[in-house]
Amino acid sequence: MAKDNDYRNLDDAGLVQELAEVKDGLFKLRFQNATGQLDDVSAIKKQRKQVARINTELRAREIAAAEELDTTRENA
Repeated sequence: MAKDNDYRNLDDAGLVQELAEVKDGLFKLRFQNATGQLDDVSAIKKQRKQVARINTELRAREIAAAEELDTTRENA
């Protein structure tokens, strides 16, 4: 699992790929939980937090890009 700083170092495509992998892992954990095969239930919570961290970083980049575009338009 990567930490926040690791996500900041990834490019957008890397973040989207990481998000897909984490969501897939979360799906597998939920499936294991439903079938009674999951030993560590807290792993679901950890995966959900990873999804939230990645989505937060993607949204922060989206906002920064929009602000930069807006600043560029104002100066033109």
